[in-house]
Amino acid sequence: MDRSRRSNQLILVTGASGYVGGRLVPALEDRGARIRCLARNPSFLANRFSNRTEVVAGDVLDPDSLTAALAGVDTAYYLVHSMGSRADFEEQDRLGARNFARAARERGVRRMIYLGGLIGDGELSPHLASRLEVGRILASEGPPTLEFRASIIIGSGSLSFELLRSLVNKLPAMVTPRWVRTPAQPIAIDDVVAYLTHGLDLDEEGSAVFEIGGPRQVTYGELMREYARQIGVRRVMIPVPLLSPRLSSLWLGLVTPVYARVGRKLVTSLRNETVVRDAGALKRFPVRPLGVGEAIARALREEDREMSRTRWSDAVSSSGRGPLWGGKRFGSRIVDRQQAVVRAEPARAFAPIQRIGGSRGWYFANWLWALRGAADLLVGGVGMRRGRRHPVDVRPGDPLDFWRVEAFEPGRLLRLQAEMKVPGRAWLQFEVEPAEEGSRVTQTAVFDPLGLGGLLYWYGLYPVHWLIFRGMLRGISRRADSRRP
Repeated sequence: MDRSRRSNQLILVTGASGYVGGRLVPALEDRGARIRCLARNPSFLANRFSNRTEVVAGDVLDPDSLTAALAGVDTAYYLVHSMGSRADFEEQDRLGARNFARAARERGVRRMIYLGGLIGDGELSPHLASRLEVGRILASEGPPTLEFRASIIIGSGSLSFELLRSLVNKLPAMVTPRWVRTPAQPIAIDDVVAYLTHGLDLDEEGSAVFEIGGPRQVTYGELMREYARQIGVRRVMIPVPLLSPRLSSLWLGLVTPVYARVGRKLVTSLRNETVVRDAGALKRFPVRPLGVGEAIARALREEDREMSRTRWSDAVSSSGRGPLWGGKRFGSRIVDRQQAVVRAEPARAFAPIQRIGGSRGWYFANWLWALRGAADLLVGGVGMRRGRRHPVDVRPGDPLDFWRVEAFEPGRLLRLQAEMKVPGRAWLQFEVEPAEEGSRVTQTAVFDPLGLGGLLYWYGLYPVHWLIFRGMLRGISRRADSRRP
């Protein structure tokens, strides 16, 4: 089938709320494809993709919900896994794959495309064994299946990258267990998405498996050293000959965003070599994967530019119970989000936000802002003396007191990146959207702590931050409701 004809075919994506799926859908949209996403909670995908992409309710564990979702589908991407589930994830993966494969075959789906994991010799971890079993179930019980097998995926927000950056950022010296020396073949998320999209164009009869990875093999320890080099820090690694999945997962849960349930499954997988043994993918697809250094550099650039388009924790199955105080953890970042509804149309609700800072002030406890600016000056920071370039006009790149404008969309969005001295990185974002009663104002503070000092700073000052953030939002709301600019 030629590409022009295939572009008219309907594509179903499962797992669109997850890390890879959330990157794949926009890439398919760029191709002009007709896309339908399957989601247990369609509201979770609201406004994430273009209005041309259809979102339907369904669950691979509920066979009856798949019949309508697969109607008219030419190619279906299977990107579902249950590693974050509290239940028996192997049985859930097995059942979901069987339900989906049978329903796809009955509805006449031409092909399925699946992302699995690279496997090595020896006894597989439960996670990798489950990924292998899912691929076999899809190929044997469903339509012809194109399976890509990948190792560590590097990209802003990926589980592996969050683990990597948290370990390096927080631990000047680390006792490294055996899995840190296991060979792997990391691949950049953009290259994974490229392989998945090019899978639509492959003329292949029957099922096929392709191993994908970067240009060379590295250990996880080498990955940490490369990340440390790129961010300009030095780290000491002290190897030990032990590997206790339980102890390692609890340790990861303390110093990284990987909570113990996922950490235990992840560590047992890292003991297996995940390297490419068959280079057939390089011959069949026009993808030339990035090297490890460039993949990490791209992830760092993207993280700063977009604060990550998707994260491993976006997936519904990965959500754990967050802290009840101090903000919600998303990956390594701490997020404090507050909302208010005002009786004003979005343009008027956004007016106070557009004028914030400088001589106008911050709508609450300006003396505290001035005190924070004075403290910043004492430690060599920029303080509050810069003010703002214009009382109303805002442009990306403008200084704004001890912030800098990172993004601005008139009437909708203002995002500021902190330039004061803090043990980490911080952002303050305001969004306005229409609501039934007028407009909804969302104020989000994001802090990416650096080491123990960063955590002590955030949680130690959180009562003050909470008071300021809450008062600031109230002040903005009053201005909007009173029609004052």
